[in-house]
Amino acid sequence: MKLTARTRYAARVLVALAVHGTEGPLTTTALSRYTDISVQFLEQILKDLRRAGLTASARGAMGGHRLALPPARITLGTVVRLMEGGIRIAEHCAPVGTPGDRLTCLGWTRAADAVESALDAITVEDLAKGLPDVPEHDLSPDGNILSDRPDA
Repeated sequence: MKLTARTRYAARVLVALAVHGTEGPLTTTALSRYTDISVQFLEQILKDLRRAGLTASARGAMGGHRLALPPARITLGTVVRLMEGGIRIAEHCAPVGTPGDRLTCLGWTRAADAVESALDAITVEDLAKGLPDVPEHDLSPDGNILSDRPDA
């Protein structure tokens, strides 16, 4: 499964609103600066997020964008389903045909369920507070995740 830039950026916007929006709505320009997303692309993403009820906006001098739900109620699963139209690892899998087809379909379905559960377990609040479930010894001094794989 490969996520589109829209999905990755939508998550980035929601986290920025959770982190920086605690004192009030953020303008599109401020969000663009915090997320490093162009204003034009950001406006498209905000439109989708607003339609889904994840963000709200107001016009005027004190206007801007804010989360419409508590960040603990917005998960990465929600974002992926909204922006990608679903979590589709096993979309074309049908447990019919040869025994091999049935068995591999069961495997793909289990993998899809695991991915969906993992995405639904990570909230915007978790991300706004830092990386979820990453032990401190797995972080470098600059906050990047360390890997024990030689090619990483």
